[in-house]
Amino acid sequence: MANQTSASEFVLSGLTSDPHLQSLLFFVFSVIYFITLFGNMLIMIVISTDSHLHCPMYFFLFHLAFIDICYATTTVPKMLVNFLVKQKSIGFGACITQMSLILLSAGSEIFMLSAMAYDRFVAVCNPLHYQEAMNKLFCNQLVGSAWAMGFLHSIINTLPMLNVQFCNYTEIKHFSCELPPLLSAACCRTTLNKVVLLSSAVIFGSSSFLLTLTSYIYIISTVLKIQSSKGRQKAFSTCSSHLIIVVLLYTTALFQYTKSSSSSSLILDQLFSIQYSILTPMLNPIIYSLKNNDMKTALGRM
Repeated sequence: MANQTSASEFVLSGLTSDPHLQSLLFFVFSVIYFITLFGNMLIMIVISTDSHLHCPMYFFLFHLAFIDICYATTTVPKMLVNFLVKQKSIGFGACITQMSLILLSAGSEIFMLSAMAYDRFVAVCNPLHYQEAMNKLFCNQLVGSAWAMGFLHSIINTLPMLNVQFCNYTEIKHFSCELPPLLSAACCRTTLNKVVLLSSAVIFGSSSFLLTLTSYIYIISTVLKIQSSKGRQKAFSTCSSHLIIVVLLYTTALFQYTKSSSSSSLILDQLFSIQYSILTPMLNPIIYSLKNNDMKTALGRM
């Protein structure tokens, strides 16, 4: 058995060891990362410069785009570098930092989606008091709360990791220092860390999901009472983009962080991670741009 001292660096196994496949994946994920950066930056620029989009809905979308840039940048650049080098190592400090930033971005994103769901709830269910209810101060408080919850989620899971022992040679069977594969690579018992991870995932994930679900229950019940089909279609169109993103994120991320390690599949784990940490940040601006008439009009003016 390898000496169980604190490792100074880890080895990321990545998606494949085939050199030809690595070259192809480098190109694919470079394109995905470019689309993610370009699409989300474009959304941020359009929202900040077009006065027609200076309202709470696009205020939250601006911050969601910023979170998506942070989320993808935490993971993808290191992955791209590892496609090109033979020694796919990462220092202990860099690995823990990457892990904490992934947790911060993921936690902030799910609560930002909850804030966006509440915004749609007020707009559809109580339109006459929308401007009063969703004032600038309250919107800033919702955004600040989303970041605070993400930071709390990150700290709760990062601090216990500082006491985990790793072997001199530690291979992480993943393309990033995400928490579940990092715990699987430890050389000591990680029961406490797994309990903290499961508890935080259930508490933060379920609370955010319940907030979003409650908002949409009220939205759907209100929309169904609208007499005209055109009115119902317009009301649903303002929420459909957000609902697609919520489904994409929750179905994969919650399964990944709440499943037992014994039922873990390496390929499935990596596919789920790619879905919520790389593909979702890329799809957000595409979905919101294609399904939002105001955004398409603003892009046309720009």
